[in-house]
Amino acid sequence: MIDYVKFFRETSPYINMHRGKTFVIAISGDGVLHANFTHVVQDIALLNSLGIRIVLVHGARPQIEERLANRNIAPRFQDHTRVTDAATMDCVKDAVGNTRIAIEGVLSMGLANSPMHGARIRVVSGNFITAKPVGVRNGIDFHHSGAVRRIDRAAIQRQLDDNAIVLLSSLGYSATGEAFNLAYEDVATQTAVALKAEKLILFSEKPGIPDDAGNLIRILSLPDVNACLARMGDDQGLKNLLNAGYLACNNGVARTHLISYQKNGALLCELFTREGEGTLLLHDGNEVIRNAAIDDIAGLLDIISPLEESGVLVKRSRELLETEISRFTLVVDAENVLVACAALYPFTDHQSAELACVVTHPDYRNRGLASRLLAHLEKQARSQGLQQLFVLTTQTAHWFLEQGFVPVSVESLPATKKELYNYQRNSKIFMKPL
Repeated sequence: MIDYVKFFRETSPYINMHRGKTFVIAISGDGVLHANFTHVVQDIALLNSLGIRIVLVHGARPQIEERLANRNIAPRFQDHTRVTDAATMDCVKDAVGNTRIAIEGVLSMGLANSPMHGARIRVVSGNFITAKPVGVRNGIDFHHSGAVRRIDRAAIQRQLDDNAIVLLSSLGYSATGEAFNLAYEDVATQTAVALKAEKLILFSEKPGIPDDAGNLIRILSLPDVNACLARMGDDQGLKNLLNAGYLACNNGVARTHLISYQKNGALLCELFTREGEGTLLLHDGNEVIRNAAIDDIAGLLDIISPLEESGVLVKRSRELLETEISRFTLVVDAENVLVACAALYPFTDHQSAELACVVTHPDYRNRGLASRLLAHLEKQARSQGLQQLFVLTTQTAHWFLEQGFVPVSVESLPATKKELYNYQRNSKIFMKPL
């Protein structure tokens, strides 16, 4: 029970942060056929119930291949794009239509004692995508293969405003009424960009992007994408997804996530836990240092309360934090969740300041965040003309010694701080010249 309560409380910042945001989720035809797809849909239903606006885009490549094989039609590709002649297009329409109906069926499930019970999800499909033909390239006529020309943003927004899940297939239509076979990754990317989505979530067979040693890359910044593509070899499916994520982030989508459709709960772990489950792609993969604002009070309380209760920090009320919020500097992660903090209190002598409330979330320790934060505050103090920093601590003396602080006596404190020194708490005092 305690673990459950702790987990639920830890997810609350993410629930609040994601509510009302638009997520475009894309899954391949292989993902739809996988045994875990029912669980994926259940997790999508949960996101919808939490107030997240969902557009679900699906592919249908294996379904198309099966129909081509049944009709003895050899698949043709050129530069990784399917050549869709009239006979192939018949198979595409059949496969995409059946796949869409199957997904709508799963989204409509509501058996008692199941996660979908009472969900009552409305799923809307339609001609939201205007397409254009690929045409002839290097002498090859691609016939009914197309690319996205335009996304009907207003029509999709109306459905999302009505709390429906919008389901998009890998088909588009021209102004003349002709249907075109599209790459589902292209549909997902263009939709996310058009809707100015908060996230593009791409399901793949693998859990994300590997590094040179085969280990999962948790956070990947855009400048590093080309190097990743170069070492990915023949894994064209993962390359396509990474390219899709790159294009989305480069055109205004805040974040792209790559996760596995094979792992039960991967979507929820990626969105509602600090460590995530796959690869997060964004413009800058580093944590950001910024000034605190009044909206950060709840996050500050979450991170400092455990240390206050254990006696490491002096307890601060919410009212006091609201008064002193301008003194705080924060480190936030890629999801803008607070992971470290510190406060700087200048003394009335205008020559020194107290460094206080230096805290790093347990999940982010040993990453050098506190050292970066200290360096930032030291620079800030110098810009204010201050000459030295003081810190009072009961349990982290060695860390401050490692950062260049030296022990001093109570008599070394500025007069205003000396008068307030708590002899019962018996904090050790350290000073660092600037």
